[in-house]
Amino acid sequence: MMPGAMVLAAGLGTRMRPLTDHVPKPLIKVAGISLIDRTLDWLAASGISEAVVNSYYQAELLEAHLAKRATPKVQISRETTVLETGGGIRQALPLLGTAPFFSVNSDVICIDGKIPALHRLSQAWDDTADALLLVHPVAAAVGYDGPGDFFLDAGGTLRRRLDAPSAPFVFTGVQLLHPRLFDHAPDGAFSLNVLYNREMQSDGTLPRIRALRHDGHWLHIGDPPGLAAAERWLAAHR
Repeated sequence: MMPGAMVLAAGLGTRMRPLTDHVPKPLIKVAGISLIDRTLDWLAASGISEAVVNSYYQAELLEAHLAKRATPKVQISRETTVLETGGGIRQALPLLGTAPFFSVNSDVICIDGKIPALHRLSQAWDDTADALLLVHPVAAAVGYDGPGDFFLDAGGTLRRRLDAPSAPFVFTGVQLLHPRLFDHAPDGAFSLNVLYNREMQSDGTLPRIRALRHDGHWLHIGDPPGLAAAERWLAAHR
């Protein structure tokens, strides 16, 4: 049985303005399909039957849209203040249970390789870790022009870029998390990076955070140029 999933959809979408002036970012359409529907369709196709979606900005619009969906079954975690990624998941933990669960950003499109990425993450899960991140080669990313996030060795050990000018892998926004990662988490708003970095070594190694290289395609829709790049890619790979 596949784990449940959390979809992060509560952001303000400031980098996507003016498109997000009157609509939440997850409802922006990419090649005719909203980001949130692309994410939930991908989860359903991967065998996920239940998902928690957090909401904040233009929450009523997002929740009305989600009410029309049948699969996966969606529960809403409404936020009354900005909680960021870590705080948003921490609030939703009572809806997610005590087993490991997927967390997926709603502003990315992951296209599977030969084996669905979520299945690969589930099969690769090592219970000695608190998180298993899906990472993608920067050189093959669509809509991403940053310096990268991580170095990754053959055994799946992650090392942060720190002061290096660049790193070969970017975090896709897709991961498998154990609820214990949130033990002793701070109250209120905080980034997941706060939890990842708790045991970070001086060289940037993250002992309890592992990673898996994505073997499909990854599209990042962070701003209008990223949206345009994603639509061009999708048109070319129809």
